[in-house]
Amino acid sequence: MKITLVLVTLFFYNTKAQKIDAQELRCLVCKVSLDELHKAVNKIDPTKTVDVGGYRLDSDGNYRHKSVSQAKSEVHLSEMIEDICTKMDDYVRATWKSNGTLTLLKLITEDGKMNNDMSEVNLIQDDDLNKSLKYYCEGIMEEMEENIIKHFQSGTEDVDKKVCVEESAICGKKINEEL
Repeated sequence: MKITLVLVTLFFYNTKAQKIDAQELRCLVCKVSLDELHKAVNKIDPTKTVDVGGYRLDSDGNYRHKSVSQAKSEVHLSEMIEDICTKMDDYVRATWKSNGTLTLLKLITEDGKMNNDMSEVNLIQDDDLNKSLKYYCEGIMEEMEENIIKHFQSGTEDVDKKVCVEESAICGKKINEEL
């Protein structure tokens, strides 16, 4: 009985959730979410277009609408932003064994294989089963949706830096250097 109690106690002591800086975690979630969004936008066929604009007649009797790439359509980008946070279910919190730095690691790569970096990190068990990753993502996407759409429509480079560092200040200076 005592041995079982000691083993159970040791097990729970060794798998206790590690304390994580919430600001650093939000920064990583912001960056990873925008990377996932960027990948999703890049998968859109560039020849697909949608009509945007009003369907009212102007003073000359013409419709004022135009065709834009589906990847730059505000409605399509908005729908993608709403769905992107489900990708956070594929990520886990971890620290790099080499330096102890916090990271978000995608368990399965794009080609369906286990991530090769699994042996390079220590996974962090957390009490909420990584639901906070999705929660943080949803908050960031909701708060910054207009800016994100604007950047994707204009073809801005490094959208993650623009949104996560400059416009929202989610990421601090230390993390900014790593981005």
